Amino acid sequence: MLEVPEGPLRHGYTTGACATACTKSALLALIHQESFAVVDIWIPAGQSVTFHMQDIRFTEEQASAATIKDGGDDPDATHGAKIIATVSWTDDDAEIDIDGGVGVGRVTKPGLPIPIGMAAINPVPRKMIREVVEEVLAAANIKRGVRVVISVPQGEEIAKKTLNARLGILGGISILGTRGIVVPFSTSSYKASIVYALSVAKEQGIRTVVLTTGGRSEKYAMAMYPELPVEAFIEMGDFVGFSAKHAKRLEMQEIRFVGMMGKFSKVAQGIMMVHAKSAPIDFGFLEQIAQEVGVPDRLRAQILDANTASQVGDWMTEWGFPEFFTRVSRYCCEQVSEYMGGGVRIDTRLTTLKGDYLGGAAIDG
Repeated sequence: MLEVPEGPLRHGYTTGACATACTKSALLALIHQESFAVVDIWIPAGQSVTFHMQDIRFTEEQASAATIKDGGDDPDATHGAKIIATVSWTDDDAEIDIDGGVGVGRVTKPGLPIPIGMAAINPVPRKMIREVVEEVLAAANIKRGVRVVISVPQGEEIAKKTLNARLGILGGISILGTRGIVVPFSTSSYKASIVYALSVAKEQGIRTVVLTTGGRSEKYAMAMYPELPVEAFIEMGDFVGFSAKHAKRLEMQEIRFVGMMGKFSKVAQGIMMVHAKSAPIDFGFLEQIAQEVGVPDRLRAQILDANTASQVGDWMTEWGFPEFFTRVSRYCCEQVSEYMGGGVRIDTRLTTLKGDYLGGAAIDG
C-alpha cells in the first residue's frame, strides 16, 4: 500500500463529477450558443463545486466541453486526465441518453453495477449527469431529448494502470464516484474494487478465489495455481478480514491466501488489517512459534532482535525448520476462519520475497 505523505492533503473530484460539470457546460453552450467556461454543480457529498472548462465548441445541434480531472493529492491513475462531454439534441422529447465515447470502457462481464454492453459509467455519475441535464433544460424551459457522450481521449492507456480489464471493462476507464469528491488515500475506492472483483468472479462461476497483498504476491500465486482463471486472483491489499468476509458473502467455497512473512505473521495473530502502521511485527509471537516447532533456545534468542519477519523466515530455512511456516500458515487459516465465522475452506501459502515457496496449511470451514 502507498505511504501517506505528511501534512494536510488536498481533496479532488471524481471522474463522475468532472463528467457532470462538462455536461452542464456543453448543454448550456448548446442552448445559449455561447461559451460557459465556469460552471457550478452540486455533488452528493453535499456541496456546490466550481469547475473550469476548456475546449468549448458548439453548433446549433451539438456542443462539447472539457475539463482536466484534479484528483487532489490522491495518487489516482486518472489524475490529470481530460474528460469531455458532447451533447446533442435527439428526436425523442422525453429521452436523456447517456453513453460513453472514446476512452470510456464497456462492460463485458456480469457482476458489476452496470449491465453488459453498456458504457462503464457507474450509477451515481449517471444520476448526476441526468439530473444536471434536467436542471438546465428546466431553467431554459426546454423540452427536448438530449444525448450525452462522455469521452476520455487517453482513457484506454490510463485503463492499463487499473483493474478494468480483469473486471471485464474493456476499451477505457470507468466514470466513477459515489460522493463526487476524492478523499486522498481513501480506502473506500480500494475496498469497492475488491468487492467488484469478487462479484465478477462469482458471476463467472468461480467459487475458489486467491487473495494476495499485492502485485508481486499475485504473480507468485498465478504461477502456483495455473489451473485457475485470471478472475480468481484478487489483490486484497491490506484488507484481509474485509476481503474474506465479502468472499464468504458472495458464496465462495474456498479462499486461498498467498503472501509473505511480514503481513501474514500479523494475520496469524488475528490482525485483519495489515498495513505497516496498523500494527508492528511482533517478534515475540514469532519466537513463540519457533519454540513450538522445537527451535533451540540459543537460536530463538536471535528472533527477538530480528529486523524483519522475512529475516526470521530466512533463519528458519537456514536452521532447517520448515514446519515453522506450516504453523504460521495454520494460525492464519484459523484466525481468518474465526473472524469470518467459518463456513469456507481456508488455505494459506507463504513465499519468500523472490517467490520461493516456504510452506502452507489449510483448514476446512
